[in-house]
Amino acid sequence: MNKKVYFAGSIRGGRLDANLYKRIIEYIQLSDTVLTEHVGDLALSALERGPQGDRAIYEQDTAWLRQSDLLIAECSCPSLGVGYELAYAEHLNIPCHIFYNKTHCQLSAMLTGNTFFNIYPYEHEEEIFQMIDRIISS
Repeated sequence: MNKKVYFAGSIRGGRLDANLYKRIIEYIQLSDTVLTEHVGDLALSALERGPQGDRAIYEQDTAWLRQSDLLIAECSCPSLGVGYELAYAEHLNIPCHIFYNKTHCQLSAMLTGNTFFNIYPYEHEEEIFQMIDRIISS
């Protein structure tokens, strides 16, 4: 089944995990559509674009969220934008799946304490792909 997946990962909060985002997005794209494939673009700039550019980003991202069947987020690098996207998706009742490397960070209690979110701690990258297989096939 070709699901529309909204992938969320840090942009302005830091691009330390950009290579990981790219690999996750490419993996999801083997079977499904990633609406936000730009998050894995290694050349993506984290700089503000000014009020009009930022407004366009907001409008596009929320439109993609409204179209998505599910949200997959990699949250090892804290990001206000990803937190907002998760809350927006929750408001729309879009299933949310959150990954984080438990050896590098702890998630906010606002995520781990919310039973709406499906949380997947991992230690090794290959664990992510096994969990994505289960998410996509369900």
